[in-house]
Amino acid sequence: MVLAEVVAVDIGGTSIKASLVGPRGLPSAPVRLPTPVGGGPAAIVDAVARVVGGLRTPGTGAVGCAVPGVVEPGTGVVRRAANLGIVDDLPLGPVLAARLGLPVTVEHDVRAACRAEAELGAARSVGDAVVVVAGTGLAAGLLVGGRVVTGTRGAAGEFGHIPVVPDGEPCACGQRGCAEAYASAGGLRRRYRDRSGPARSDPGPSAAELVSRLDDDPLARALWAEACVALGRTLVATTALLDPAVIVLAGGLSLAGPLLADPVRATLAAGLAWREPPPVVLSGFGDRAGVVGAGLVARDPLRTAKRRIASRCG
Repeated sequence: MVLAEVVAVDIGGTSIKASLVGPRGLPSAPVRLPTPVGGGPAAIVDAVARVVGGLRTPGTGAVGCAVPGVVEPGTGVVRRAANLGIVDDLPLGPVLAARLGLPVTVEHDVRAACRAEAELGAARSVGDAVVVVAGTGLAAGLLVGGRVVTGTRGAAGEFGHIPVVPDGEPCACGQRGCAEAYASAGGLRRRYRDRSGPARSDPGPSAAELVSRLDDDPLARALWAEACVALGRTLVATTALLDPAVIVLAGGLSLAGPLLADPVRATLAAGLAWREPPPVVLSGFGDRAGVVGAGLVARDPLRTAKRRIASRCG
């Protein structure tokens, strides 16, 4: 018997989002807690184990974890996740599996979101799509020929580290001018804090707070406009390379709706004078696309086990 329920966890640089996911792939009983980045990898593992323990039921058969950074396909090893403070190899899947007594599948958070959109969301009817997740960081899931691309080292889709501003703002990756430094919640917060003057001691506004200030805060307006241009320019290069049928905007910044989508569409169209731009749509999952995708990848080992049993019985 294949158990119907799985626990899906999306480990972000700001928050850990988790849900119990039923057989139709849609999350329920959502939980959200701050990510204890300051406590290092051990604190993050402890937090995930606690949240899974609080959600699992007797019918829970597996766990799926979506993680930002470089995830080695098939092993559950996180090679690097700068936004989580993981800079060395962390065997997240094996460690959690040993603690929980359940199969644990680990996937790059944006590839998980891409799978959610491909199977259940805005990219369901197409074979080629780009799914942008703009949260604490910035990356894209690449759907090509109906398959989510992983790349040689599991690092495909790190398009937030495409330089779009020559000699621009420093990025956490060590480069300058990366799209992520401008068009992510982390980048916006840092830039607002730095532009507010040396006396500022708080970490700066969240993306939601910054959006709420757009009508009466000139600095918020200027930084948001620069973020939309940076994201649009990155999508120009991505479109020229991949020719997607649709671009899906997900993650926390996508909750701004047309305030994000409209200027990104304008920048994309201006950068593709030689062709029609692909449609840019908002994810129906918002900032929970990673959770939905984690629920889907959690079922992979269960499906594999079911196929093995069927082949032996056949």
